[in-house]
Amino acid sequence: MSSLAGIRDRPGRYLAWFHDDSRFFRKESRPEKPPVFRLFQVESTNGGLTWGQPRVLFASADVHLCEPGWVRSPDGTEIALLLRENRRAKRSHVMFSRDEGRTWTPPRELPASLCGDRHVTRYGPDGRLFVSFRDTAKESPSAGDWIGWIGRYEDLKSPTEAAGTFRVRLGDNHHAWDCAYPGVEVLPNGTFVVTTYGHWEMGQPPFVVCRRFSLRGLDDLLSARTRTGSK
Repeated sequence: MSSLAGIRDRPGRYLAWFHDDSRFFRKESRPEKPPVFRLFQVESTNGGLTWGQPRVLFASADVHLCEPGWVRSPDGTEIALLLRENRRAKRSHVMFSRDEGRTWTPPRELPASLCGDRHVTRYGPDGRLFVSFRDTAKESPSAGDWIGWIGRYEDLKSPTEAAGTFRVRLGDNHHAWDCAYPGVEVLPNGTFVVTTYGHWEMGQPPFVVCRRFSLRGLDDLLSARTRTGSK
């Protein structure tokens, strides 16, 4: 399971999401040609003691949507799934549900600034959203690195870059791609604690690092770099 979420106003009910690329879902599974990626949702009504039959939310050979990372809207009425596009034919995608996972909008592309793998989300004290992931945007200067995106939930609905959003490179990964299955937590004082593995030293084996910061501190850093013209 890539993500697990409790359902609003239904104690003990959980939804979980995962994908399969036609190889592992059943014992008799065999690779399909061309490969088809299926996005699944599975439900528990008893706090996770037992789970129902997974159902397919989306399947495609053209775009390989996988590793869903979930986030709930600030008012609690909507769930969004941020999706890796493993075929690298298009950018990452997003889909929405306003009825607690019963129905979903068709997936559509996210802005290039959110194009990545393994999205993990948390809200800051000021209501802004922080998303940790591995950068896979084409022609990005930080491709393959560990990235954090800061913006608003509403920005996920726009196919273009929204004003006020920005990104920070959390780790310079000295490997083409191998990094960033991130854990993201927010302490009571608003400090973000983000932790993941990567190749952080040239020629050395990968190891785990932890970063601590506040969104206000990132704002100050961005402001200082804007004044000096630094990137």
